[in-house]
Amino acid sequence: MSDTPQVSLGDACATLLLIPDPIAKARGVARLSRRVRNGRWRPGSASAGDRPARPPQPVLLSPREMPKRKIGSPRGRAALLHALAHIELNAVDLALDIVVRFGGETGPLAAGDRLAFCQDWLGVARDEAKHFLLLSRRMRQLDVAYGDFPAHDGLWTAAEKTSHDLLARLAIVPLVHEARGLDVQPIMIDRLKGAGDAASADVLAIIARDEVNHVRIGYSWFTRLCALNGVEPNDRYRALVAQYHGSAARGEFNTDARMRAGLPQSFYQF
Repeated sequence: MSDTPQVSLGDACATLLLIPDPIAKARGVARLSRRVRNGRWRPGSASAGDRPARPPQPVLLSPREMPKRKIGSPRGRAALLHALAHIELNAVDLALDIVVRFGGETGPLAAGDRLAFCQDWLGVARDEAKHFLLLSRRMRQLDVAYGDFPAHDGLWTAAEKTSHDLLARLAIVPLVHEARGLDVQPIMIDRLKGAGDAASADVLAIIARDEVNHVRIGYSWFTRLCALNGVEPNDRYRALVAQYHGSAARGEFNTDARMRAGLPQSFYQF
């Protein structure tokens, strides 16, 4: 009897992407992560659909159509937590999708890197699922549930644009969007504390801590893949940002968090 695992991480992650209930999906990611730590798995190819399964709510709007949130009111703080929960659910799906889409035998990675790649991004999915559950619990304490507010679909649009190119996916999702989260999270934490909402601020502090490692993982795999293909990382990153994002991030940078993530200034100050 062969001792080769019959179920691949790609298959398992593809199954999770098809779960529409976000709580069930988040808990499923946690269970899979525990199983992977305690068993033998292979990377494996799987089919990635165009979009993950989602519940009928929230209503998805363009970013420009989203209503303004006033963090000084309880309703405004609930709306902020809802927006963050939606981002975290997208992040769960993005981490699962990168395993399914790029972690298999026909993907762009070296054969010896595939299992480590899948395990790293499943770990990211586990963290994002934890964040979604923490935000959901805090929203329940404020008598709000996921789906009670509209949300925007900008993050998954980035996934669709980079569905064919792993370097582009790494450049845009962890190294632009998640890195930007490192910049804004301390501001949101301070505003929540100023509004007297220490419980919500504590949840965001957990998220901020974990996201540093997610950016580090994205940068590590980006530079590793560049080396595999004989590509200069800085130049390739800037070209991908111009092609898929339009421009580099602007505004104040959380240089301390970005430095802890291993992200050099040449990747965001240009």
